[in-house]
Amino acid sequence: MKYFYLLSISLALFSCDSYQNSKNHINPTQTIETITLLGDTLSSPEIKKGKSFDQFKSAQITYFNNQNNAEALIWYGRRTAYMGYYKEAIKLFTLGIKTHPNDARFYRHRGHRYISTRQYDNAISDFEKAVQLIDEKTDQIEPDGLPNAKNIPLSTLHGNIWYHLGLAYYLKNDMNNALKAFNNRSVTHKYDDNIVSGGHWLYMINRRVNKIEESKTVINEVHQNMDIIENMSYHQSCLFYKGVLKESEIVIDEVALYSLANWYVYEKKDTLKAKTYYQNLLSTGNPYSFAYIAGEADWVKLFE
Repeated sequence: MKYFYLLSISLALFSCDSYQNSKNHINPTQTIETITLLGDTLSSPEIKKGKSFDQFKSAQITYFNNQNNAEALIWYGRRTAYMGYYKEAIKLFTLGIKTHPNDARFYRHRGHRYISTRQYDNAISDFEKAVQLIDEKTDQIEPDGLPNAKNIPLSTLHGNIWYHLGLAYYLKNDMNNALKAFNNRSVTHKYDDNIVSGGHWLYMINRRVNKIEESKTVINEVHQNMDIIENMSYHQSCLFYKGVLKESEIVIDEVALYSLANWYVYEKKDTLKAKTYYQNLLSTGNPYSFAYIAGEADWVKLFE
């Protein structure tokens, strides 16, 4: 029964027949994934053959052949989310919670996709549950679904739970709890990438609660010659906060647009200049990126 239930909640990329013959795959009907805080409708994308599809297909078949294996279900859900089908991924992680209720990974990944779909209270609930489940347990490396250039996993299960919990509180404008969560990150000093990613959010949170000295402390370790593997945008933002980089020297991307918009709000009290950066971010950015989602939440708070 579970096999056929999973077929019904999967992306419908395979009918019962096409599961036996993957050449006959069926593209799913596009559905509404979420409505943004700005009122924009985000729909699931059209499925196209390629590496992501092949990885999804492999994860799906692996799970159908190993339905009691938590790892297989996690990757099925993760690959589903990477395809842009967040609601379906949430269903799969929910199934994982039902069948593996003490596995914090399912709460961690479902919480992440609750953030993607703007369900912040649900995300916080999942991450808080995950915090309970990992209490006094040994941390573990979390393998990347989209490996970096050096193929070095930079995060752990505990670190990702605290990181995403902090982000969810940040998006709810609960800066005190966001600060507590980010300060609890277990991987903050493991790699230089962790220092700058955590430092980026901690700096902004401390500034927002007017803890000026604390904001400076969290980026004390940031310098130009760090061994950054993937978080280049967070690195340059931290260098900008320190005054090492000028605004004119920043490579503009989504993180930079959000960092500059924020900086003009709390540092310069110039909401008109900040608005320009927010508008650029919200008109050009990926609506599922953390920078975009944070910019969207700020826009509602500041300008609506």
